[in-house]
This record gives sequence, C-alpha cells and structure tokens, in this order.
Amino acid sequence: MTTPRTLKALNRLIAQAEPLTGFAARAVLGEGPLHPDLALVGEQPGDQEEMEGHPFVGPAGKLLNRALADAGIDRAQVYVTNAVKHFKYEQRGKRRLHSKPNAGEVKHYRWWLEKELDLVQPKVTVAMGATAILALAGKTIPIARNRGPAEFDGHPGFITVHPSSLLRIPDSAGRHRAFAQFVADLRAAERLARVKKKAA
Repeated sequence: MTTPRTLKALNRLIAQAEPLTGFAARAVLGEGPLHPDLALVGEQPGDQEEMEGHPFVGPAGKLLNRALADAGIDRAQVYVTNAVKHFKYEQRGKRRLHSKPNAGEVKHYRWWLEKELDLVQPKVTVAMGATAILALAGKTIPIARNRGPAEFDGHPGFITVHPSSLLRIPDSAGRHRAFAQFVADLRAAERLARVKKKAA
C-alpha cells in the first residue's frame, strides 16, 4: 500500500476501510486545521458521532466545548480526532451501547492515528483517557500518576482524562471539581504548545 502524503488521501483510505467486527460501518474522521497548537485525541466516536459523521458532537463533545471555552481555547483552532475511527457497540434492542475497544483493536487503528498526526503536525498532542494514551504511547500509562506533560514517540504530549469520565461522576461537587481540573489541564497544554512554538 502506498503511504498517503496528504490528510485528504489518508482520510480517503480510512473511509474506505472495512470496520472490525462489532463496529459501525462509517468511519468518523478527525477535524480541524493543519499545524494547530493542540490536537485532542479521544477514544472512539459514539453513537451520535457516527450518525452525524463528526467527532465529539455528543454529550462528551458538548462538555469538551464548554471546557475549551472556559480555558479560552477556540475549538475551531484545535484538531480533534479519536484513537479508533469506528464506533464499537453492542446492540441492545434498538439501542447501540458503547463498547470499549480492546488493545488489539487500538493497535489495528494506531497506524492511521500516527500518520494522521504526522500530517497534521500539532505542537502538542493531548491524550484524553486511557485508550488515547495506549494508542499514542503504545503502552498503558496510568492517568492519575502521569497527568500532565508527556512525550509520545518523541513528540510533545499531554495526558488528561476523557470528558466522558466527568459525566459518570455521580455527585455534582465531584463533577465540578473534576471539570475545573480538566479545564486547567487544557490551559496547561495550550501553555506548553506556546512554549514549543517559541522554541521552534
């Protein structure tokens, strides 16, 4: 297979690729500008993302938009994508319930993600959640002990939680604290990107 030299060519390959068993048929591609300060990498598209064909448009995406706004970051200036490009789900009646991709499935999609980021060339890549970390680092790294600046294959990175994890916090006080910390992480990642830009 010829290595794609543009993001458009890579996206064409991803869109034409057969999904793995248990995955939705349509790939959801990354979106945003080339050469951004930040690229945000999540786990996989959800039900709503797969239906609409855009990343982070469901409940986690709305929370991410709020966090970016609170951090003073324009989402239109950020590249947003997922480690896994197809929605993995279990059918329950008429509902499609999110199913976490396993390590083998993450590895299957890793080449695409690495090539995508090579073409996008962000100053800093933010891994949001364990699946994104596994995809970017090639190994499991605990979030709690490693939250903050990181390095992914020699490229500047930042580790934080996935916004969907905030939605699962049962008490409002805990949710509020976790959201504030997530906003602080996004600000710190942007500051890191500015430092990298000055050093370039």
